[in-house]
Amino acid sequence: MVCNVLIICMLCALLAITIGTQGAHSVFAVSKSEVHYSGRTDTNSVAVMINVYWGEEYLPEMLQTLENYGAKATFFIGGCWADDNNSLLMEIAEKGHEIGNHGYFHKDGDKLDFAGNVREIRSTNALIAAITGITPTLFAPPSGAYGQDTLNACRQEGMRVIMWSKDTIDWRDKDADLVVSRATDGVQAGDMILMHPTAHTASALGKILEYYRGQGLKAVTVSELIPQEKI
Repeated sequence: MVCNVLIICMLCALLAITIGTQGAHSVFAVSKSEVHYSGRTDTNSVAVMINVYWGEEYLPEMLQTLENYGAKATFFIGGCWADDNNSLLMEIAEKGHEIGNHGYFHKDGDKLDFAGNVREIRSTNALIAAITGITPTLFAPPSGAYGQDTLNACRQEGMRVIMWSKDTIDWRDKDADLVVSRATDGVQAGDMILMHPTAHTASALGKILEYYRGQGLKAVTVSELIPQEKI
């Protein structure tokens, strides 16, 4: 049943893409100033961002740690990962965490044209909506790579472009202490901290959240942290 729903959803999404990208050249250029690298500094809050294309075996531990600290996070989900992990995506959403869009195949947006960017965004949104009933409004460009066509595609699709102010680089450096250091050194209200589901990040997450708590900082979703102006 779920499989049939997803197939129908993807077919509808592809049809919509074919129709929607015909007007690509009429989209107004979007300023890079509309890309969010950090959030409000007047809330005593930071945002934990977890980009997900792999590492599903570490997500239950990370979800439990977030719950233990009363923290919320924004999970930026890859479409192809969501297709293979329906129930885990549902669990993330049911625990009250925010679901963002991280593209379908983790393609660098600066190497795609307008239509290619729209396909990556729209197909992922359609799939996430079919699984969870939630349509994301935040887009984290894979590899942090975006171009003007990416920004224009996000404007057309009603998406806000999200980057980060602190990067744990946990996908490269498999060291829990280093992850803690990168997530906490000089941290201040408004920071957006990028992580991935890895064994060492799962191990480090409790220490990170404990440090934030000691600094009087609350871990919230990206949408709670960034200014709420309209796109």
